[in-house]
Amino acid sequence: MNAPTSPKHLATATRTTTVFTSGNSQAVRLPKEFRLNSKTVEISRRGDEIVLREKPQSLGQKLADVLSDFPPLSVQDDTLMAATFAAGRDTRPPQERDFSWMDEPAPKKTKATRRKV
Repeated sequence: MNAPTSPKHLATATRTTTVFTSGNSQAVRLPKEFRLNSKTVEISRRGDEIVLREKPQSLGQKLADVLSDFPPLSVQDDTLMAATFAAGRDTRPPQERDFSWMDEPAPKKTKATRRKV
């Protein structure tokens, strides 16, 4: 996408554009100097103004964008990273527990075992 113009320029820029119908919605053509960097925008009304604001990216999308800028790992680096993760992993067998008490029937309550409140 083309980069939008500087915010300083946008503060003073005023243009006229067309409004048209697209399906059941209204649409507005944005001139080149008002292009957006994102696919989604937040829209709100302030008095007689309609405000479009680029929707902030999610943390996951930002992380994916940052990681996509890095070159892929070499085989040596990938092996080293896998070994590092494996070294930190707990490889002990799970602790055994005794759940035999669950198989025993619950004691029946009698008048002697009932507690008066």
